[in-house]
Amino acid sequence: MLWPKQQNLFPLTMPEKSPITEQETKESFIELHQINTTFLDTAPTLSSDSNNVVYRLYKRRFVGLVGLFIMNIITAMSWPWFGPISNNMVKEFGFTLDQVNWLGNIVSLMYMPVALMVPIVVSKYGMRRCCDIGAVTLLLSAWLRFSGTAKTLSRTESYALIILGQFFASIAQPIFQIMGPVYSERWFDLKGRTTATMIVAISNPLGGAVGQLLSPLVGDTRRSILILGILSTAVVPFVFLVRDSPPIPPTFAGSKPSETLLSLLRAMSGLPTSPNARMTIRERVDFGIVSILFGTLVAGANTFAVLSAQVMQPAGYSADESGFMGACLLLSGIVAAIITAPLFDRVFTHHLALTAKILVPILAGAWLSLIWAVKPNNTGGLFAIMALIGICSVVILPVGLELGCELTRNANASSALLWFSGNLCAFVFILSEGALRASPKADPPLNMRRALIFNGTIIMISAASVLFLQGRQARKELDEQKVQRSLEIRRMEQP
Repeated sequence: MLWPKQQNLFPLTMPEKSPITEQETKESFIELHQINTTFLDTAPTLSSDSNNVVYRLYKRRFVGLVGLFIMNIITAMSWPWFGPISNNMVKEFGFTLDQVNWLGNIVSLMYMPVALMVPIVVSKYGMRRCCDIGAVTLLLSAWLRFSGTAKTLSRTESYALIILGQFFASIAQPIFQIMGPVYSERWFDLKGRTTATMIVAISNPLGGAVGQLLSPLVGDTRRSILILGILSTAVVPFVFLVRDSPPIPPTFAGSKPSETLLSLLRAMSGLPTSPNARMTIRERVDFGIVSILFGTLVAGANTFAVLSAQVMQPAGYSADESGFMGACLLLSGIVAAIITAPLFDRVFTHHLALTAKILVPILAGAWLSLIWAVKPNNTGGLFAIMALIGICSVVILPVGLELGCELTRNANASSALLWFSGNLCAFVFILSEGALRASPKADPPLNMRRALIFNGTIIMISAASVLFLQGRQARKELDEQKVQRSLEIRRMEQP
């Protein structure tokens, strides 16, 4: 959308009696830039027309980030919650194992269409209204599930209510997970966007891990479902911490309205679209590469989290050892992400593509090595591989999300498509690797060697595409050019 040349979108002086301005002056630290606000009608280039704009950072951005972090942790618990207590569910409710498995599968299955709906809702009604929908569906899921635990219900009625609760939970999870890059673009500047994206990104696997640990520890299955309902209800007020956007944006990218999913799809197809959504051929190719890499790498990690015991136990490792290996993967990754995300914001700020070219081949090699590493009496080697996979996987997660935003200049839709790709591939991986399990007569029985070959080979092939990634950070370049232009104007205006 083109704005009139002389339109002053954000005047430097606000009315003296404005309560918002007085409050924000007290509670925020200020970054003021006089900066060009003419929206571009081509792929990133600078206009010579300039207007006076105030850019500002608000301390309240951390409050909203905490809200998204907490909501992500709880919404992520619903997917793996029933895995550790599946046998108990069979005994107490009379469900089959397949029925219990579908309590988790429905979350992955519904994630994909919901992910595509999130950008539509955000662009039309705003980020806050989308979060409100997530909070309502989370609350509904909590008590629909618990109502299914009533002993007066038949087996069919009980299962219907529990899986209906999981259906609503599958709506809430993608809403808060996809919102990370959108929130970081609207509230954080160039020195904090990657860190904010990382915090939201790691909260989802952290919540999944907590759910797996907590569900078997709180009592029988009915009490376990009650605890999940209480936790889901307790975090609903945190949604009020998330605001749609600050009164004054932190960057030029944060000042633009959200593009739609349709505009990104048209841009990727080379069809006419709005000026701000246009992508060059190179950007389209790069986003395709990022989508493939993100999808297969997320799928590899999610699939291992689901099937880790089935992979390790035939080789002689206990359920506890399998759980510790999964915990090693997650904890090493979280520590690495916490350390590296600020570096990407302040030191390696222009090297996201280079980071991917270094980490992705290492990660692919680690997944491939599991074909030979999963054998008896190799505990030390497996823990080392798990730590390496965790470090590379979790670090590359915010890098991939931020690269998607840089290439498309559409944080809303690019995040949705990347997470859609990850869950679609995970769904395919889980079904395929389950079908590749060896027979009970194999040596060892029910081993997953063919599944490991499938997993390692697919990831290795997709990882080769990273060599063709250019990954120009167009969004960051544009923001930096705007800041540089503003500094030049300020120097010229000084006496």
